[in-house]
Amino acid sequence: MKHTIFFFIVFVIFSCQVHSQTIKRIDDSIIPVETLNSNFERLQREVNVHGITISIITKDSVLFQKAYGFRNLKKKLPLEMSNNFYAASLSKPVLAFIVMKLVDAGVIDLDKPLVEYLDKPLPSYTFKETYEGYQDLEGDERYKKITARMCLSHTTGFPNWRYIGNSGINMNKPLEIESNPGTYYSYSGEGIQLLQFVVEQITKKRLEELAQAYVFQPFNMTMTSYLWQDRFETNYAVGHYDRKKILERQKRNQEYAAGSMETTPEDYAKFIQVMLGRKGLSPKAFDEMFKPQIAITSKQQFGDNRWKITDENININLSYGLGWGIYETPYGKAIFKEGHMDGWEHYAILYPSKNIGMVIMCNSSNGEGIFKELLEIAMGDRWMPWYWENFIPYNIKD
Repeated sequence: MKHTIFFFIVFVIFSCQVHSQTIKRIDDSIIPVETLNSNFERLQREVNVHGITISIITKDSVLFQKAYGFRNLKKKLPLEMSNNFYAASLSKPVLAFIVMKLVDAGVIDLDKPLVEYLDKPLPSYTFKETYEGYQDLEGDERYKKITARMCLSHTTGFPNWRYIGNSGINMNKPLEIESNPGTYYSYSGEGIQLLQFVVEQITKKRLEELAQAYVFQPFNMTMTSYLWQDRFETNYAVGHYDRKKILERQKRNQEYAAGSMETTPEDYAKFIQVMLGRKGLSPKAFDEMFKPQIAITSKQQFGDNRWKITDENININLSYGLGWGIYETPYGKAIFKEGHMDGWEHYAILYPSKNIGMVIMCNSSNGEGIFKELLEIAMGDRWMPWYWENFIPYNIKD
C-alpha cells in the first residue's frame, strides 16, 4: 500500500498540464502531445539534462507544460513548473516592456540621448551612485550619442561586461566603447544597466517598483521579482553544472535589469502570452519592439566571432528589435530571447503570426545542446540560428 501511494505521488508530480491533445506547429502540421512528450523525455534522458521545463502557449491558453528531471539532483527533489528559477537574461525583455510603457506615456523618447535626462555628465557618476560607475568614459564623447533605442537593440558599442576581455576576466578593466554607437550589433549587459540607471533617474523609482506596477502584478506573475524574496526560500531550484555539481543560488538584494530576475516557468510563460496577445502597450509600441532595428552580421553572438562578418544568416534576416532578437521563417517572424549563466540555460520564442510560443527553462549546464531539436519537434522551426547563438547540438562533434 505504501509503495502504491508513493508511485501515485510521483506520477502526479511528473504529470503534465495539457489542455490540447494535438498542437499545430508553425508550418500547420499537427503533432500529438503524446509524441511531443515522448521526444522530450528521450532528449532529457539521452543528454542527461538535469532539469528542464517546457511550456507551449498561445495568447490565451496553455497547450502544454511539463517539468522533467530535478530541482535539486543531490537531494533527489523533482522539478516542478512552479519552482523558482534564476532567469538570467530573460530579465532584459521585461525592461524593454517597461521602457515601451514609458514611451507610450511620453516619459522617455527612444531617440533622445540618455545623458540629456541626467543632472550631470555621465562620467561624473561613480560606482557608489550607479551600478558600475561611468568615470572610465571621460575623454570619449561618443557616450553622448547613446539612446534608449541603442541600449535595447544592443548597439551602444559597449562590451557585454567591461571586465570580460579577450584574455579572460579582469575586474579592473575599464569600460570602453568598442564600436560607434548605433552602428553595430554587440550584445551588452552594460547597455541595459545604463538604461536602467537612466530610467530610475527619470522616474525616481527603482526597477523593482516599476516592474511590479507595469508587469508582475498586472499579469499575475506572483512568483517573479528582480530581488530575492522570502517566499522563494521553500520553492527554489538550484543550477547544475558539469556532471553533478550543484550551484548554490545567489540571493540578490540589488536589482539588475540585465539579469537579476527570479521567476518560475509558469510565470514567464504568462509574460510570453502577454507578448503574443499584445497586451499592456499601444499597437505602435509593440510594432516598434518587434521591428528590426539593426541587421546582425556577426558569425556568432559572443566571443571572438562577434567581430567576424558573415552572410550566413542573411536568408533569415537575422536582426535585433527592442529587447528581442528576430529572424524570419517561411511562416512569419520568430521573436526570441536567450538566458544563460552557469547552471541555467533558457530560451523563449514566439511566432506572432501563428499565435504560438514556447518557453524552455533549464537548470542544467548542458540544456542548450537540445534546444535546436526541441524547436524542430515542437514548433516545426528549422530556421533557428543555432550556431550564431552557440546552441551547439549534443550530437554534433567539435
